[in-house]
Amino acid sequence: MSSRFCAIAPLLLLVLPVLSGCQGEQSDSAGSDAGTVASPLLPLVVYSARKEHLIRPLFDRYTALTGQPIEYITDSAGPLVARLQAEGSRSPADLLLTTDAGNLWYAAQQGLLREVTSSELERVPGSLRDPDGRWYGLSVRARTIVFATDRVSPEELSSYEQLADQTWSGRLCLRTAKKVYNQSLVATMIASIGEQQAESIVAGWVANLALPPFSNDTKVMEAIASGQCDVGIVNTYYYGRLKQERPDLELALFWPNQSGKAPLDRGVHINVSGGGVVVHSARPKAAATLLGWLVSPEAQTLFASLNQEYPVDPEGEVSETVAGWGSFKRDTINLSVAGEFQGAAIRLMDRAGYF
Repeated sequence: MSSRFCAIAPLLLLVLPVLSGCQGEQSDSAGSDAGTVASPLLPLVVYSARKEHLIRPLFDRYTALTGQPIEYITDSAGPLVARLQAEGSRSPADLLLTTDAGNLWYAAQQGLLREVTSSELERVPGSLRDPDGRWYGLSVRARTIVFATDRVSPEELSSYEQLADQTWSGRLCLRTAKKVYNQSLVATMIASIGEQQAESIVAGWVANLALPPFSNDTKVMEAIASGQCDVGIVNTYYYGRLKQERPDLELALFWPNQSGKAPLDRGVHINVSGGGVVVHSARPKAAATLLGWLVSPEAQTLFASLNQEYPVDPEGEVSETVAGWGSFKRDTINLSVAGEFQGAAIRLMDRAGYF
């Protein structure tokens, strides 16, 4: 738990009875006219699955601009969602931030997030937000192919599906299927190409593995760099971190599914870090105002650059490092499918022997 939150715990205990009586604001829809900055004695409370060093600069900037203090708890998505469920209407949380659209979808399905709309939030492309307005993407990461530049030519690569070809037998490394990032990738594949074909592809990946799946993306890239395999699938920001630490590694990114006939031309699989206003927030208007600011040009530049991600606006400014990876076409399927098909994806991967 964040020490910053512990410092205000006694204050929250004092103000919660007052907040619970603010029925007028709780019943209001959080629209674009919701811009009143609350008293500094009433900080907004954020439950965040993004680590402190990735959110604190944003919150500090917002406080400097508006005078609105923000307190936060950081933890993994699962424990934060469970906490919201256990707290119910007694929760002090106003905003939930987490990674992966599947996690956001699940929180919304559990009735933990409320519908909010505003002109600011309309900046988020429709594919990167809940159709019912309960959550919005705040930064984008691509889950793409990484390859050894000394052993693989980009011309040998084309799509996620192509990694199931015998060409890559004994040359592929993957992260465990237990991680939600791979579950979301497979879930969107099910939505795009159908469950039967998706299962055939995943089974092909398993057959081509050089080693058992790794616990994280960094280990996948280290295995490729050491010659244990030649290609893998990773989130772009992990690649950025590793290359920053070890720029001499002979690794590069490849953007799959850019050409060919549909659905092979659907674009690179992307996912989001995002957020939504907690259903029991005592101050939903103020929470929605903060959420809207997080998609402003200033906040987007900071939000994305802190973790070498992309802004939700495809035309938004990216860091010099990220720009150096080149441009690509994004898959525009609505990311709610990452949650809708997550159960099917997990069962599919289990049947294919991908663990």
